[in-house]
Amino acid sequence: MRRDVFQAIADPTRRAIITLIALQAMTPNALAAHFDTTRQAVSKHLKILTECELVKQEQKGREIYYQLEIERMKDIDKWLEQFRKIWETRFNQLDELLLKLKTEKNGK
Repeated sequence: MRRDVFQAIADPTRRAIITLIALQAMTPNALAAHFDTTRQAVSKHLKILTECELVKQEQKGREIYYQLEIERMKDIDKWLEQFRKIWETRFNQLDELLLKLKTEKNGK
């Protein structure tokens, strides 16, 4: 079963992993140290993130490092942009209404 990128980011632990490796590539052991869970549990989260192409692996010596796939994160941002525009429009409308009400109140 191919996983959806939005299924991957729905889990708070996976979002936390993304946040950590956005700063620097990390090994599963280094990531596991940040969570109150087993290394195996972190590895399962990394597997899902890898399947969704949100992270990629890089072998350095005996260690595997995980790093963020920035381009895949841009896909999420593009999807969110449509909602960002809606929210901005609504906030602007609210600002205009509040300014109008304030002006009417001060004019009376």
